[in-house]
Amino acid sequence: MNAQTGISRRRFLQTSATVTGGLMMGIHMNGASARQMEAVGVPSEPGIGFFVRIEPDGRIIIGSPQPEMGQGVKTSLPMLIAEELDVDWDTVSVEQMPLGLKREDGKLAWLHVGQGAGGSTSIIEAWQPLREAGATARQLLMQAAANRWQVDIGQLHTEPNVVIHPASGRRLPYAELAGEAYKLPLPETAPPLKKRSEYRIIGHATPVVDAEDIVTGRAEYGIDANMAGQVYATVERCPWHDGSVVSVDDKAARAVPGVLDVISLEGPKPGEPYTLLASGVAVVATSTWAALKGRKALKVTWDKGPHATESTASLRAQMERAIQSPGQVVLDDGNFDQAFSAAAHKLEADYFVPYVSHAPMEPQCCVVAIREDSANVIGPLQMPNGAGRMINKLSGIDRMRINVQMTRLGGGFGRRLSVDYVAEATLISMAVKKPVKLQWTRTDDLHHDFYRPCGLHRMRAGLDNEGRITAWSQRLASASKYYRRSNVPEEELWKSELYPDDPPRKLVANVRLEYFPMQSGFPRGSWRAPAHTANAFVVQSFIDELAHQAKVDPLEFQLRLLGEPKEYPYEQHGGPIFDSGRLAGVLKLAAEKAGWGEPLPAGQGRGIAGHFTFGGYAAYVVDVTVGDAGLRVDRVIGAVDCGLAVNPNHVRAQMESGIHDGLSTALRLQITMQNGQIEQNNFDSYPLASMADAPRVVENYIVDSPHDPSGMGEPPISPLAPALTNAIFAATGKRIRELPIGNQV
Repeated sequence: MNAQTGISRRRFLQTSATVTGGLMMGIHMNGASARQMEAVGVPSEPGIGFFVRIEPDGRIIIGSPQPEMGQGVKTSLPMLIAEELDVDWDTVSVEQMPLGLKREDGKLAWLHVGQGAGGSTSIIEAWQPLREAGATARQLLMQAAANRWQVDIGQLHTEPNVVIHPASGRRLPYAELAGEAYKLPLPETAPPLKKRSEYRIIGHATPVVDAEDIVTGRAEYGIDANMAGQVYATVERCPWHDGSVVSVDDKAARAVPGVLDVISLEGPKPGEPYTLLASGVAVVATSTWAALKGRKALKVTWDKGPHATESTASLRAQMERAIQSPGQVVLDDGNFDQAFSAAAHKLEADYFVPYVSHAPMEPQCCVVAIREDSANVIGPLQMPNGAGRMINKLSGIDRMRINVQMTRLGGGFGRRLSVDYVAEATLISMAVKKPVKLQWTRTDDLHHDFYRPCGLHRMRAGLDNEGRITAWSQRLASASKYYRRSNVPEEELWKSELYPDDPPRKLVANVRLEYFPMQSGFPRGSWRAPAHTANAFVVQSFIDELAHQAKVDPLEFQLRLLGEPKEYPYEQHGGPIFDSGRLAGVLKLAAEKAGWGEPLPAGQGRGIAGHFTFGGYAAYVVDVTVGDAGLRVDRVIGAVDCGLAVNPNHVRAQMESGIHDGLSTALRLQITMQNGQIEQNNFDSYPLASMADAPRVVENYIVDSPHDPSGMGEPPISPLAPALTNAIFAATGKRIRELPIGNQV
């Protein structure tokens, strides 16, 4: 929204389309959108309008409705429309669209499409409706030409940006037809879509539409956003989770040049759903620097709250005690006890994964303006609808009068599914009655995050004399991500931590899963691929252990387990089916490209792992060298089956990011607590992988799949850690059962 004129960007696009005679149209949400939003914990209300605009000068403007945080949707989603619209991609420009809502029968609904980035759903949700939008726009242009030429539309076809009447040789550019097409009624049903063999844009490697803006610094991130008349704020938050402000001496802070006000913010009570993440004291100033200096001068007395004595060690001890006793059985196929007792060979092992932080390169930030009867927010938002909902909750302003605009995100990974930072800026703006630009620091971000849950996994399995798994048990003690989520009873806390339909279910007759909910003050949330990153490490590592116990090659053991290609029901997010043949396919492809089975010199090892996540199948082979100089990752070979790769460039980029993100996390990342406080302060104590950690060779392969597109943002990260630790075992004989690897090698 233009802060001075009050005209929203969406309204501007609608008006400009009408005035210039351009063609503008929207599309509507499908049922999958609602289900996928619910799957990542976001109620499936409202979303954004997605528009096509064809200008008289021939320019094609396509709006991108989804948040862009590096996954490439600002390019790939418009590609879907452009393909069916039949345009020259070089004539297309893309604009980020704001949140769009409508009210029907007193209820809010998406204006055109569901909007939000979470659970690797952006392409899945858009695949059908966006292509239909492009095809519909193309049909309207053809109908406009048919009307002008007084011929049947069936006599016409299109070439990029042009409608053609082959019988007469007549041609009309889209730009000349846009004004007439805009006035035509939409067809009752969507036109037929192209066959895959006809694609000119979909499936072809396409550069990122704003790559030049990114590398030249012109791309706008949340930290770059501004509003007229804004002030600046930063918050000193309680260093103890669920602690509160007792008193504030702000005399020195108010004396800092530029400081305008000091405001106390009250966080939720212990156990309540989060609005703010923590109680704190906000300093408002004429610049971010002045606000930070003022914050440093504050003298705050804190009530440490109920978690002041918690530590990483005490939580680990709580897990160790709990897992000795029976837990909540959440899956019990067959008869595990009988099968395990009768097994010819048995294996038991404990695995541990720590809390980790999202650590996006851009710390939390946004700009919020709360006025008497309207509001505006600009920021890096994974779920823009959540921002509008939060502002409405705190201010009472009608949702239809809250303008939500997205910038490019400087990293998300699930952290920005939550909008606690928007809540902070909203309360501050309400207090000072001005637009507020809120900025977190790196330390703020590490100390106040919704961390990936840590967990202790106790694994047991039995093998028969032929080396087949006959019994499988996974017992997990963890602090659930669903902690403090409204309307989630305690008996369902396991659902965010264990996915019952993950392999080896259905592949093994006797499977039992048990859960032990732990008490912890750590805020928890979704971290790239949520529980899959933990479970894939545990399951794929344990399968590798079983293969070695059975004296069977790990790849052969995996393929035997998967068996003949078959589809199995999969009820969790990423279903509705799991295809064992597709997982076997990526394992075999990665192994083939890596030269699996070739001998390696002493001190070198090769490991393999694969996983199914959010509809996508990924596998890695990792080569390592372990010697006097420590651990070196020599090579990573990856394979993925994500259905049709809409933009292969983005698929490869996501695979590469999964490799580096996975390496970084597995090697040395963990969040720890002592005396109720987070110990990591910056990247010196939370050391992301450096260039020296990167593999010397990276190769990624995309299966030429006949299936529709599936999730891709999250599948590539889960198999990396177990492939790495399996390679370390192959090189050293040392089994890594606890992350991060740190100095274990």
